[in-house]
Amino acid sequence: MRASSNSARSAILTEAKEHQPPRDAGMVALVSAVLTLAALAFCSQHQLLLLYGDAVSHLHIARRLFDSRTPGFRQLGSVWLPLPHLLLVPFVQKMSWWQSGVAAALPSMACYVAACVGLYRLALCFVRHSMAWLAVVFFALNPGLLYFSTTAMTEPLFLAEMIWASLLIAWFARRSQAGDRKGLGQLLLGASLVLVCAVFTRYDGWVYGAAAWCVASWVVLQRRNLRERATGIWLLGTVLVVMAPLLWIAYNAKQFHDPFDFLRGPYSARAIEARTSPSGAGHYMEYHRPVVAALYFLKAAELGAVVPHATQLIFLISLVGTAFLWVRRRSVALAAASLLWLPLPFYVYSVSYGSVPLFIPVWFPHSWYNTRYGMEMLPAFALFGVAALEGAAVWRPRWQRGMVPVAAALIVTNAALLLRAGPLVFQEAVVNSSSRIPFERTLANWLRILPPGKTLLMYTSEHPGAVQRAGIPLRDIINEGNYYEWTAALKDPAGKADYVVALDGDPVAKAVAERPQGLTLLQIICSTGQPCARVYRTHNFAGAIAHTATAPQARRDGPE
Repeated sequence: MRASSNSARSAILTEAKEHQPPRDAGMVALVSAVLTLAALAFCSQHQLLLLYGDAVSHLHIARRLFDSRTPGFRQLGSVWLPLPHLLLVPFVQKMSWWQSGVAAALPSMACYVAACVGLYRLALCFVRHSMAWLAVVFFALNPGLLYFSTTAMTEPLFLAEMIWASLLIAWFARRSQAGDRKGLGQLLLGASLVLVCAVFTRYDGWVYGAAAWCVASWVVLQRRNLRERATGIWLLGTVLVVMAPLLWIAYNAKQFHDPFDFLRGPYSARAIEARTSPSGAGHYMEYHRPVVAALYFLKAAELGAVVPHATQLIFLISLVGTAFLWVRRRSVALAAASLLWLPLPFYVYSVSYGSVPLFIPVWFPHSWYNTRYGMEMLPAFALFGVAALEGAAVWRPRWQRGMVPVAAALIVTNAALLLRAGPLVFQEAVVNSSSRIPFERTLANWLRILPPGKTLLMYTSEHPGAVQRAGIPLRDIINEGNYYEWTAALKDPAGKADYVVALDGDPVAKAVAERPQGLTLLQIICSTGQPCARVYRTHNFAGAIAHTATAPQARRDGPE
């Protein structure tokens, strides 16, 4: 019995060494770096880095941490988690990088490379080298992911965290089962730190972190002969993973006087859905319909991963690959890898019960909204899709020779067709920015000619891109992030600022309507599909702009 046990452990150790060739991992890093640099060159040249309004807002939050009338951690806000903005801080300090969006590309590109390397190493735990390469090629060549690797969107960061958390826990489980105590503590501590980062990146990370740490804990608790150091590190990791969400709750309680402000505050998903839904129009299609939500989410994931004719096929192939791995080898390491399916139940619940609608162009209401959620299924499709090919090779060994080149050709063709048609997430960015960008560009052109160093009163949550494009330091703007000064300015707009920028329906417009004394209207700027902006000069500033001294004139930009 002991001899067979030792031989099994030796086999596991030998297999683990064979599945971790450092040269191949370096090649994956090099190839993925070249791909994302090419994507950056193209997107930067064609001014595509700021198409997503959320990307502009992420850059805005990072900038105001140090460039604000009240700088500090409170500028992180209450809804979006802080890590993506903290990573942007070193890069947004350069004004030109903030204005162009290049500041976001550097951390996102690094996360993309890390995700590719991590997926390759994770695939090596379950399939041969050639199949692992197919997995990373399918993942790395995805045009939507390549586009996001150049923007401030949080998907590349969270995908890297998901993949590396599963990888570290899988390595930890394999070494523990083999009786190899070397490096167990480092793997467990590394996994806990990655999960803490995931918790501070997206709320998906709260569920993913809890599930992943349960898998790691199962390995620790079922092995009584682990070193005390590993047990101590497990206790430390447990404290870190549990305290991370509690720390964010405490931050909300301290800064916004509501521990769950991110769930029910004025900027929460629930509040946004209530404001944007037409009165009496009812809820979106997936509301309280988990089956419909599952269909919409899977369709978004499939459309983002493969051409339309293969959408159902990629999901079925991935399910077959998952079943093959579980039949072939049931292990805790595989349980860690199977966590890559977790976005499916998470988003089914979030879309149906969490006030976060998801629209796709092929189904009612034939629009684009939150299609990026489906991108989180890319690692599962890549890993378990090639696992299905591995199963086919085991079933029919004579297919092995031609399977890899044929699969590689199909993957490259799929990526080329997706790129030609336009990735789903890129189409959403283009459609939803078609009226916002012309409006922000026109408003920015007007803001540029205002005298520098003067104080503006402006609500920046809706259109921070106008301020970004104009290159106005945020310390010159009284906005909703300044809290006490903001409240005082709304009570006396003419007495607290030199210029006032009011967008129809925002708090500044309401304050101007209630207290118009001391304000002189300089310009009205309108754009189709966007609220009109009105720029006022207050009695605090005696100077005037020569060509605006005449009666206000409405400017309109964008398609009629």
